[in-house]
Amino acid sequence: MNEIELLREWDADAPPLTDAARARARFRLQQAMQAPAAPVAVSGVGRRPLLRIAVAGVAAAAVTATVVVTQDTGTEPRTRTVSATTVLRGAAAEALRTEKPVAPRDDQFIYTKEVIERRPVGGGPVKRYVDESWSSVDGSKKSYVSELGYKQWVPPFQKGEYSWPPMEWSKLEKLPLDPARLTIVLRESGTKPDFSRKTRPEEWPFVQTYLSALLAKSVLPKGLRSAAYKALAAVPGVQVLPGRTEFNGHSAIGVRYVGRPGTPWADGRRVLLFDAKTYQYLGLRERTTVKFTKRVVEQSQYVVASGVVDRVFQRP
Repeated sequence: MNEIELLREWDADAPPLTDAARARARFRLQQAMQAPAAPVAVSGVGRRPLLRIAVAGVAAAAVTATVVVTQDTGTEPRTRTVSATTVLRGAAAEALRTEKPVAPRDDQFIYTKEVIERRPVGGGPVKRYVDESWSSVDGSKKSYVSELGYKQWVPPFQKGEYSWPPMEWSKLEKLPLDPARLTIVLRESGTKPDFSRKTRPEEWPFVQTYLSALLAKSVLPKGLRSAAYKALAAVPGVQVLPGRTEFNGHSAIGVRYVGRPGTPWADGRRVLLFDAKTYQYLGLRERTTVKFTKRVVEQSQYVVASGVVDRVFQRP
């Protein structure tokens, strides 16, 4: 059982925790691990719903794992070896090529439309959810969130409340575009970064969690998504899954983060999927257990639309 499942089981009569609430709980856990005698209190963790900001805490990273990809040239198949670094740096280049620079005002909202499908392992009916959410740009207005069909209004942040990575556009714009510096800033969870200190082995799982949460945002300042992909390429612990798979009509390469044995990240059950030719990010696939039925399902999720709008329920 990993840390997400533990959080899902907490307060079983409550609505499901959003990924943002889970990410904030991880933030508290990290602070407690770093300073057990004086844990940092971050208000709002628990049942307060927030927008989905994590791609489910998976990451892609470093180095030696490879996958052999067969390409149809029209005459005879050929193969090429692809590393995790190649996939992630390709995703970074694709993000730069395709991004549309935006500069939302503080009084606007970030719109996201996401599809989630759950297929029971071993057979059974497929459940499909289409979730639409409107997130306040600066966190000062009520947001409207849907997760697995559960819709709710989210109040603005209260005094002393915050999330990590930041949700506010003004704070996202201040994050560095240098991948190495971005890693350190995210590692320090909002405290003053020490750029001279090397990241410790026990910190890498949290680094990949924060980078993944950043990449889960449907809209980011110019260049930040590309920087985050490059930062992921330097995180130890990635594996490229052998062969190719189909995902939402694309031939895809899967990348997953696998932590050290005995840690909540050791199973590597969550997979980021990239187009096998362009390396464009496609979505996420994972195996998870439904809380009430205890059935194991394969869950796929991907964003189909996003943008900046002036009000809740408006679409780009």
